[in-house]
Amino acid sequence: MDFSNLIEGLGGYTIDGLTKGSIYALVALGYTLVYGVLRLINFAHGEVFMVGAWTVLGVYTALGADSGVGVPLAIGITLLAGLVAATATAGTALVIERVAYKPLRDKNAPRLIVLITAIGCSMVLMELFGHAFKVWFPGAQFGRAAVNIPTIIPTQEAFSIGGVGVSNIDLIVIVAGVAMMIVLDQFVNKSRLGRGVRAVAQDPDTASLMGVNKDRIIVLVFVIGGVAAGLAALLHTLKYDFAKFDMGFLIGMKAFTAAVLGGIGNLRGALVGGLLLGICEVYSSAVISSNWEDVTAFVILVVVLMFRPTGILGESLGKARA
Repeated sequence: MDFSNLIEGLGGYTIDGLTKGSIYALVALGYTLVYGVLRLINFAHGEVFMVGAWTVLGVYTALGADSGVGVPLAIGITLLAGLVAATATAGTALVIERVAYKPLRDKNAPRLIVLITAIGCSMVLMELFGHAFKVWFPGAQFGRAAVNIPTIIPTQEAFSIGGVGVSNIDLIVIVAGVAMMIVLDQFVNKSRLGRGVRAVAQDPDTASLMGVNKDRIIVLVFVIGGVAAGLAALLHTLKYDFAKFDMGFLIGMKAFTAAVLGGIGNLRGALVGGLLLGICEVYSSAVISSNWEDVTAFVILVVVLMFRPTGILGESLGKARA
């Protein structure tokens, strides 16, 4: 273990951790919302994120975007890619809910059956995209190789804090991730639809008696989670500029870890858990090796489940206060 390496580059490692953690936090939103309302771990959510990453690549490819475009055009293309990706991921999440989960929910199927179905949906999406895109990207079949995504916004230093440079991409990812979390938190806690989400999360039967459309709320949380995954995919492509067919599995598991770490079913917990997980991963990479990043994430998951299964904040969505 080389702690001197971590101490010398602490500022830079912290920025990298916050950047990675912001992406985890946005993906963790999908787990948190669905679990808070349905008590379901939607293991297909990682593949929803994967759909977003490939959609961004598709938009860039269709428009012929590369680093040679000007700054205004690059910003416009990026925003368009984010809009299309969010639409695609929201649609994917909605289709999963309507086709796979709703029939089981209508039949009062055991939760284990729904969980197995979620894993099945994850595998179907992965294989479907593997077959659909192997003609266009032969080297990327089934996630065995990464496809590079064009870097249309060049990375450059935005400002420096105490000698630690913060790049424009890091700034965009962190600010966008935290801002979207704040907006969603305010939506759930302040808006009428948000109160409906909390009501269904707390007591779905009583909420239905009080006039809350439970089915509409379920659709809403899947769509919101899908939009967050699409935006997270856009931020991921800005920072890491690649896509793989198996990228959803690992990102999904880490986002699930972040949700559990912060308190699954807690929106603010998703943000806290994501940021902490990102920092822990980068710190472990500096101290031990980058090969230990994934090990660190899952060790954290095991430790949290052993000693504090409710997570750091531990408050469920249904108990959140306005």
